[in-house]
Amino acid sequence: MSSTAQTLASKRINSLLDENSFVEIGGYVTARNTDFNLSEKETPADGVVTGYGVIDGSLVYVYSQDASVLNGSIGEMHAKKIANLYDLAMKTGAPIIGLLDCAGLRLQEATDALNAFGEIYTKQVMASGVIPQITGIFGTCGGGLAVVPALTDFTFMEDTKGRLFVNSPNALEGNEISKCDTSSAAYQSEHAGLVDVVGSEEEILGQMRTLISMLPSNFEDNSSYIECADDLNRVCPELENCVGDTSIALSQIADNQEFFEVKAAYAKDMVTGFIRLNGATVGCVANRSEVYEEGEKTETFENVLSARGCKKAAEFVKFCDAFEIPVLTLTNVKGYKATKCSESNMARNAAELTNAFISATVPKVNIVIGEAFGSAYLTMNSKSTGADMVFAWPNAQIGMMDAKLAAKIMYADADAATINEKAAEYAMLQSSALSAAKRGYVDTIIEAEDTRKYVIGAFEMLFTKREDRPSKKHGTV
Repeated sequence: MSSTAQTLASKRINSLLDENSFVEIGGYVTARNTDFNLSEKETPADGVVTGYGVIDGSLVYVYSQDASVLNGSIGEMHAKKIANLYDLAMKTGAPIIGLLDCAGLRLQEATDALNAFGEIYTKQVMASGVIPQITGIFGTCGGGLAVVPALTDFTFMEDTKGRLFVNSPNALEGNEISKCDTSSAAYQSEHAGLVDVVGSEEEILGQMRTLISMLPSNFEDNSSYIECADDLNRVCPELENCVGDTSIALSQIADNQEFFEVKAAYAKDMVTGFIRLNGATVGCVANRSEVYEEGEKTETFENVLSARGCKKAAEFVKFCDAFEIPVLTLTNVKGYKATKCSESNMARNAAELTNAFISATVPKVNIVIGEAFGSAYLTMNSKSTGADMVFAWPNAQIGMMDAKLAAKIMYADADAATINEKAAEYAMLQSSALSAAKRGYVDTIIEAEDTRKYVIGAFEMLFTKREDRPSKKHGTV
């Protein structure tokens, strides 16, 4: 290993990977530019440690920026080392992880650095959908470097020292960092939705290991399975009580009750993340109307689709489809969020989620756990928009709209007794789980406590699913 072996950059790599598994590549590379007396400065490894190792025995490639070398600034050779690592990762079909701590482009190298940095963007785009890409932000990640995590699949951020921005907070008109720190982990995870997981350095390195262990190595890899020690027919007696907080519901369904949630702080009305079912990784998308923390209800929402929630779910479904990860949805939605802010992006983002579900060719299973009304239900992976199997709990409601509202519209001049009578009739004939099952829109009505075994059985049945689509270059939604 090079002289960078004991730097913080290398320590992060060693903490991330299995013990003694890291092999450094390019440890003797230094800056070759000599302008502005750069040759007089030591640039060991040109400010970035690159190489490969294993996580739980699986090959991964890692680069870690060294802030002790010219503040971790990106020079020509620094960028080329990262680009070359991408080439190796794509050739061998293994994930790549970037640990960022950087002052930006190296001014002494100007266009050489800029051109090489553009090569990183190119490699990232070429690798998208081929291998998983993960970014960790431990220091500054500003300007053009902020595009790097946005081009990867998942971003982790240290909660105190991490800074992520295109324009610094003080450069925004009418703002200063004391008013709103737009570069903070809290802002980027809660408002921007770019950051998936926030925590201490130790926590996010551990979370990266967990995520890598659940993901396939590449889009053709089918070996991301582990032996399941959990009972495949395990009954979940408390599941029916989790209609509000579906993150809890998903953990109950999962093998060993383990759920890895991504973008947990963003658009909390929509839950996205990974579970294992019979040892296989499954991507999950679920509507949420309540948030519980340590047994206490902390937030409530309407069970409607928000623009942010749709965008969050669409990005997640696209990732799952790219890497052949089956998708499970828990549906409890009665319409679209009705606010001025949400309306500006509502149709566009709902279309993006609808497109994501319809375009995905992986196995897709939907469970209607509450309400499923109108076109909002169609956006959430209904039978007509691509779900291979649809289950419903006995008390689920599926149809055009709430029965009482429908009755008020159809019998606008009727008295309250008539409205109630017609609402009950409408609920039975048009919006019950049974009526939907009679028409073939629901495959099976199941008891909530039996959900785990039915979902496992469905995905086992769909394991060999193949689906052809019209030949085209790509969609435009």
